[in-house]
Amino acid sequence: MVKEIERVGIPVVHICTVVPISLTVGANRIVPAIAIPHPLGNPAMSKEDEKALRRSIVLKALKALETEIHGQTVFEK
Repeated sequence: MVKEIERVGIPVVHICTVVPISLTVGANRIVPAIAIPHPLGNPAMSKEDEKALRRSIVLKALKALETEIHGQTVFEK
């Protein structure tokens, strides 16, 4: 689905827990997530720390949308 959305000119960021799968399906902008059961958080953290963690992932994804890329790019943590 990511490739189809980008095909019409809308940039997409794929936030994922298993980067090799995203690479295989052809996602261009990939932001690694935390873990499969909790991709955008960590319930073991305090609410404030988890909020900061989630915010950092979302900000990284927004930055990825702004970044001109040439081919698949993984935006590391």
